[in-house]
Amino acid sequence: MGAAPAPDVLVLFDIDGTLLTAGQAPRRALEEALVAVYGTPGPVTTHDFSGKTDPQIILELLEQEGLARSRVRDDLERALDAYVERLGPYLAEDPHARLLPGIAELVPALAREPRAAMGLLTGNVARGARAKLARFGLWEHFDVGAFGSDDADRNLLPAVAVARAAARWGVSFPPSRTFVIGDTPLDIAAGRVIGAVTVAVDTGRTSGRLAEHAPDHLFDDLGEWAATLWPVLFGAGPAG
Repeated sequence: MGAAPAPDVLVLFDIDGTLLTAGQAPRRALEEALVAVYGTPGPVTTHDFSGKTDPQIILELLEQEGLARSRVRDDLERALDAYVERLGPYLAEDPHARLLPGIAELVPALAREPRAAMGLLTGNVARGARAKLARFGLWEHFDVGAFGSDDADRNLLPAVAVARAAARWGVSFPPSRTFVIGDTPLDIAAGRVIGAVTVAVDTGRTSGRLAEHAPDHLFDDLGEWAATLWPVLFGAGPAG
């Protein structure tokens, strides 16, 4: 038998608001972590996290409290450690944590699809991403990713994800065959940095505001992925 064909489509998923909602677990974990490390959580209960990296969120919260950026950066890794330590247990008990429509079927289907390489493009630090996806048994399906732990600047992460995918599969994925899927304007902007095809899903906290950012494709959700997303990726619905 010959070698399996190399994938020719790279699909990069955001996590929060795209694949799942983590309920209040992240805010709860972050609030406790920031109090433990810095003595204050900043306006964590009202701050907009949408599309941002975890380090960026912490910097924004504490700068609003008047802490110097240098002070925040000095203890940033300790704060992220404290956050991830709390995140898993809080996710396990949060009744509002759930996968979004269609994701439980879509992710395994893409993982089985030989034409597709699948990865993550998320502001979560890698250990936080793992905690969230492992909660629903999805972490094992993602071979590569770029994370908030790689850089606080979301717009620098797409190139990291593409480079890791190229190394993993030995394939150079052109922008026209690279799909960035997310739920916020910042996801759309990040995809455009590398010229990727942007696919927006109106399932996050920015619901109703995505059309004005003109993503290449916009879906209410991925519940009907076989009829919506699959043809965008492969030109037709799944066989069978």
